[in-house]
Amino acid sequence: MAVDDTPALLVMDMQQGIVDRYGEHDPGLVGRLASAVGAARAAAIPVIYVRIAFRPGYPEVSPDNRMFAALATAAGYGIDDPGTQIPAAIAPQPDDVVVVKKRVSAFTGSDLEVVLRARKIDTLVLTGIATSGVVLSTLREAADRDYRLVVLANGCTDNDPEVHRVLVEKVFPRQAEISTVEEWTADLDG
Repeated sequence: MAVDDTPALLVMDMQQGIVDRYGEHDPGLVGRLASAVGAARAAAIPVIYVRIAFRPGYPEVSPDNRMFAALATAAGYGIDDPGTQIPAAIAPQPDDVVVVKKRVSAFTGSDLEVVLRARKIDTLVLTGIATSGVVLSTLREAADRDYRLVVLANGCTDNDPEVHRVLVEKVFPRQAEISTVEEWTADLDG
């Protein structure tokens, strides 16, 4: 990150139901993100959580949307459902922002853009589940909105390790700086 950047750490889709489904792919992810969250707070970098949740009856979900229609029939994605809550190890603190989105990108159906503009944030540090889902979609949309981007490669995971590797090694570097949780937190300290 450049010296004059105003960053925020985005912790995306790290909600219990998703963490439970992807935990076997990377059991150390929550611990690494706890380290990143702690380092961001210590450096006075805003931590913004993004989660997906819907109103009762899922009125935001079209039956024509293949992915989200399946979520609606599975249930468990209501705003207060246990599966949409953030695990205690990385739980938001009172000064953190929690954004609720309605689609894959962190921007779609949320007030993320309003929060970022109000705080004059110009650099997004992306983490979360899944690399091929929220991270990819948010990266693309954020790049189109002229944000500077950093992806913490081991702060994301995917159910397909090869897809994760191709994204962080070949696709994301076209629009983002690639780092690790350890490198990024060390940079904050030094």
